[in-house]
Amino acid sequence: MLRGVENHSLHRTAAFFDLDKTVIAKSSTLTFSKSFYQGGLINRRAALRTAYAQFVFLVGGMDHEQMERTREYLSAMVRGWNVQQVKDIVAETLHQLIDPIIYDEAASLIEEHHRAGRDVVIVSTSGAEVVEPIGELLGADRVVATRMVVGDDGCFTGEVEYYAYGPTKAEAIRELAQSEHYDLERCYAYSDSATDLPMLETVGHPHAVNPDRTLRREAVARGWPILDFHRPVRLKQRMPRFAVPPRPALVVAAAVGAAAATAGLVWYASRRRAAAPA
Repeated sequence: MLRGVENHSLHRTAAFFDLDKTVIAKSSTLTFSKSFYQGGLINRRAALRTAYAQFVFLVGGMDHEQMERTREYLSAMVRGWNVQQVKDIVAETLHQLIDPIIYDEAASLIEEHHRAGRDVVIVSTSGAEVVEPIGELLGADRVVATRMVVGDDGCFTGEVEYYAYGPTKAEAIRELAQSEHYDLERCYAYSDSATDLPMLETVGHPHAVNPDRTLRREAVARGWPILDFHRPVRLKQRMPRFAVPPRPALVVAAAVGAAAATAGLVWYASRRRAAAPA
C-alpha cells in the first residue's frame, strides 16, 4: 500500500516506471512491427525477425548482449524512415495494439501514485516516437526514452542521439530530480530487468516487477518488494471503477545532459570488453 498524499510544500516526489513487461505485457517497439510492415516501412523478413525477437523477449527477457544486438539491428532498420510516417502509424494503431496489453496492476499503481500527489515518469529504452504516445495514454507526467538522430530530410539517420538504458536511465532520473526538486529518497521505481538496477538503486523505494532471474535474486538479497503483474486489461474497461482526475499535458524529458550519454557509453564499452574473448 502506498503512502498518503505528499506535502508539496516540503518536497516533491515521483514514481519512475520502466515500460516493457513492467507496465505493458510486451515490448512496446516490437509490438508495432506488423503495423510498420503494413505501412511499408519493413519487409516480410524484417517483420518475422522482429516477431521472433518479441517471442524471445516474452519467454525469458533479453540479457545485455541480446539488447545490444537488438538495438544495433533496429537502429540499422529504421535508417531512412520518415519520422512523421512513424508517428502517424503509432497514433493510428496505438489503442488497438497497446490498450489491450496494459497491466491492470500497473494502471492501478499509476493512479495510486497520482492520488498521493506524485509525478509519474515513464523511463524506457524504446524510441520516443513510441513511448511518448504510450505515456500520454497512461496519463504519465513525463517520459524519458531513446532518441534517434533525425536528418534535415525528416528521416532517421540510423544514429542514436540518446540511449535510455542501464546507467543512463539512472542519470536521467538524477537530472530530473535536480530540475524538478524530487526527493529521491522518497521516490519509487519499478522494473522487470536487472539492466535497470542502476535506476532502482537511485530511489528510496525500488520495486521488482515480474523480475528476471538476476533481478529477483538481487531483490531478495536487498529486501526489495517483488510484484507480479499478470492481468492485462483495456483502460476503458477500468474507467467505471477508477475515476482519474485530469492530468496536465505530458512533458518529454528531452534535456538529458551529456553526463548521461557519457556514463552509458563507458558502461557499454566496459561490458563489451568484459564479454570479449581473451
